[in-house]
Amino acid sequence: MHNDKIVTIFGATGFLGKYLVKDLAEHGFTIKVAARAPEKAYFLKPLGEVGQIVPIFCNYSDANSIHDVVEGSDYVVNCVGILSERGKRSRFKKIHIDLAAMIAKVCSDERVSKFIHISALGCDKGSSKYAKTKLEGEKAVAANYPDVTILRPSVMFGEDDNFINKFAELARYVPFIPLVGGGKTKFQPVFVGDVAEAITKIIADKSEKHEGRIYELAGYEVYDLKGIYEKIFKYTGRRKKFISIPFSVIKFQSIFLRFMPEPFFVTSDQVESLKTDSVFSKGELGFDELDIKPKIMDLILPEYLEYYKSGGKFSKLETV
Repeated sequence: MHNDKIVTIFGATGFLGKYLVKDLAEHGFTIKVAARAPEKAYFLKPLGEVGQIVPIFCNYSDANSIHDVVEGSDYVVNCVGILSERGKRSRFKKIHIDLAAMIAKVCSDERVSKFIHISALGCDKGSSKYAKTKLEGEKAVAANYPDVTILRPSVMFGEDDNFINKFAELARYVPFIPLVGGGKTKFQPVFVGDVAEAITKIIADKSEKHEGRIYELAGYEVYDLKGIYEKIFKYTGRRKKFISIPFSVIKFQSIFLRFMPEPFFVTSDQVESLKTDSVFSKGELGFDELDIKPKIMDLILPEYLEYYKSGGKFSKLETV
């Protein structure tokens, strides 16, 4: 299947981007990958036919460079985002607000048919800098491209994620599992492939019903932090004891933990983000309106948590 429509993706080499490129390629779109170092995006090319996926140089700090990439595109998707500030060059405001606004302005100038912006579930309720800049980014994008479709996915899981993998890796090294704030924060994890499918459906839909809308993308199941770990224990066999740590204590410790490598790296802003639940808001648009049934964690986690089992995929799991 092939069509003559071109989709440009910013952030295509990231976690969500890789799934999105594959999904769009299967639907016959030609995909331009905006990349600071195009050679680092070559691994995406085998996901499509010869010439279907084209990495193109883009200086994300230069509006003219962004224009050169967007020019001629029918649709544009902005998947760029960072989870934490680490180093002087990675700043929430620069990435979540300034860059997003710049891309939206170029899309408006170029009369792009559809522009989809990826935000974050709960950004309108969160107190963290991450959440606040995500929300300001939405406003900046809408100011420059009023018909933008904004997607707010919950924490995404899937192979190579920075959520389940981080917790599973931590469980390999620590004698007990810290439950920040008592582990009461609620999550509604969503499979990354379902988010990619949502984007593709919106792009492929020839109607204009998605314009100017916000969709909250969350899975069917709600877990607290302890429940997430219990799910990881089930598929890795690595059961650990829990210890509750108040927000004030972990926030102080994060001053030092931010200099640690993964999976111990934690910032005070990430701790702050755990004060807000990442769950679907009743009455909002979501997967139902897109006719997508999100996959549950039990269908996906066994595929990539085998790595963390003692003895690998052929080991015998504990009964948990």
